[in-house]
Amino acid sequence: MSEKILIAEDDKFLAIALIDKLKKENFEVITAVNGEEALAKVKNEKPNLVLLDLIMPVKNGFEVLEEMKLSGELKTIPVIVLSNLGQQEDVKKCRDIGAVDYLVKADWTMAKVVEKIKEHLARNKS
Repeated sequence: MSEKILIAEDDKFLAIALIDKLKKENFEVITAVNGEEALAKVKNEKPNLVLLDLIMPVKNGFEVLEEMKLSGELKTIPVIVLSNLGQQEDVKKCRDIGAVDYLVKADWTMAKVVEKIKEHLARNKS
């Protein structure tokens, strides 16, 4: 059975590129274009990992991360933040809330993002 990844990203082009790349790697992919939809899908679909943008409509990524980490059943799902925000305060805030990793979009290729996803999924199994 393939592992399920939720991509919470409102940039259509980036979302499509990530979906294509992850499907080629045999992941099951679900998507959300805003924070509220992301939370609903996390609750209903229980993905193995969430790739989370911070700047999204309705609820931002910080709010999604906080709500997930406060929920007994969702707090164990690893969250990798993939954002354009690169300030240390943002990185620290996300790590403090409970993100397993923080990737600045401009610094990472699709292949490297997939590598990080696989690394954290393997870590979460052990």
